[in-house]
Amino acid sequence: MSAIILMLLGLGGLALGFVFYSRFIAEKIYQLDPDFRTPAHEFEDGVDYVPTNKVVLWGHHFTSVAGAAPIVGPAVAVIWGWGPAFLWVVIGTIFFAGVHDFGAIWASTRNKAKSMGALTGDVVSARARSIFMIVIFLVLLMVNAVFAVVISNLLIAYPSAVLAVWGTIVVASIIGVVIYQQYTSLPLVTVVGVLSLYLMVGMGPVVPIELPEMVGPLSNSATWILILFAYAFIASMLPVWVLLQPRDYINGIQLFVGLGVMYSAVLIASPTIVAPMVNPDVPSGTPSLIPLLFVTIACGAISGFHGLVASGTTSKQLDRETDARFVGYFGSVGEGTLALAAIIAATAGFATLGEWEAVYASFGAGGVEAFVAGGASIISQGWGMSEEVAATLLAVMACLFAGTTMDTGIRLQRYIFQEWGEIYNQAWMKRSLPATSLAVGACLLLAFGAGGAEGAGGMLIWPLFGTTNQLLAGLTLLVITVILIQKRRPIVYTLVPLIFLLVMTIFALLVQLRTFFEAGDWFLFFVDILVLIAAILVALECSSTLRHHYQAMRSQSR
Repeated sequence: MSAIILMLLGLGGLALGFVFYSRFIAEKIYQLDPDFRTPAHEFEDGVDYVPTNKVVLWGHHFTSVAGAAPIVGPAVAVIWGWGPAFLWVVIGTIFFAGVHDFGAIWASTRNKAKSMGALTGDVVSARARSIFMIVIFLVLLMVNAVFAVVISNLLIAYPSAVLAVWGTIVVASIIGVVIYQQYTSLPLVTVVGVLSLYLMVGMGPVVPIELPEMVGPLSNSATWILILFAYAFIASMLPVWVLLQPRDYINGIQLFVGLGVMYSAVLIASPTIVAPMVNPDVPSGTPSLIPLLFVTIACGAISGFHGLVASGTTSKQLDRETDARFVGYFGSVGEGTLALAAIIAATAGFATLGEWEAVYASFGAGGVEAFVAGGASIISQGWGMSEEVAATLLAVMACLFAGTTMDTGIRLQRYIFQEWGEIYNQAWMKRSLPATSLAVGACLLLAFGAGGAEGAGGMLIWPLFGTTNQLLAGLTLLVITVILIQKRRPIVYTLVPLIFLLVMTIFALLVQLRTFFEAGDWFLFFVDILVLIAAILVALECSSTLRHHYQAMRSQSR
């Protein structure tokens, strides 16, 4: 089968979802008000609350939620065949992720830009808030610790990408000042910024940058991880307009340029998908397709982490409430297009089925490496670009997304500690410096405390990221659903995804529990039990809360 067919079907479905379904949700369900005064204006402080052009804010939101996950998940899940991965990405983006991300921005904006954790306490219960805060902390800990490892590995594997990855920070800082001070127009700045980025991508293979294998007592991987956390510490403390917004915006533009190069190469080269539509002969040890597909592909279909970004940073920068549709739903569509590209690269970027099977010899294989290698092969065939330059382009794309997610993740973790300071009346914890220090310290403790000198401790609990993340998405949908009930609006469009996620998450946790028990992995076994307990409590809380609000609504209508 030609990859062109898969590409056209996927992109066509996502486009129709944005044009029609998101408009229906905006007008009939969330009922956006162009005159509503958003928290960005109400609490404007020039640091976190900054009214922002919707295109720039879309860039921040999209690149913050994208990270490496919409590449890793789909490029791993194709081991079951490209069919299930494709369907979940397209259907999940249209009916799950778009409604979830869009709704999280809307709900937070309507409630003074409160985070989902704080909102849970207001609209559900104090018990649910406690569960939510713990799950949020676990997800952020996993994301920050693991993405540091992912970026570190990419920088070591592709030294030609180092110049562009770090050079983008300088370019973004200059753009931030230029835009914020209104020295020139956004289109001109965009062109100059993107051209600067791609100039560095082209120079990368000429001036590769590598660290020595050992930097004192540390390996080059551990050194990169420390550098990344030092950068994230500083970046998360800066006003959003200095680095967060412009870097995310430029990254968003370069992603669409990169995807344009990738998809146009598919049209030119017309590569054949060598992987099976449904794989009847998965490697030994591969878990069942259902329910693991729905937690293996989280970002790219629906992800609880998106709700944290939507209510943590995006809602504080929303200029007009009507911008939420473009920023939230179209941000999800952007991530869906990245996940679709990952599926095509990981299934059509190989010469033969045997070559594909050699890469996917065990569950968990593929991932970013399959995306970069497969995508570089397709781009090279289509555009005649050297595979080294094409691989550099895709490696830079993956690094920049993972980096922006780390920036936002550390900032969100700082917000969590500050919220705990509010809850437990600890004035010192409310301040930015101590809260950020605690956020970075917790990540480093996991990275090096659990992972030793290599700093790869986050990988220990990464197998539970998918289930924990989808549990978080369920909690976010619960908050949105309760708010809709209070406003007497239809809830089926959020309730169906909520129920589906909770069922699949609990099912997946039970499957993984058996796997960890049989493997004798007692650490993950007991962590799985804790997450399973949280999932059951969330399911009970959902049932109780929805029943209570529904009965209250019926009583008022009599």
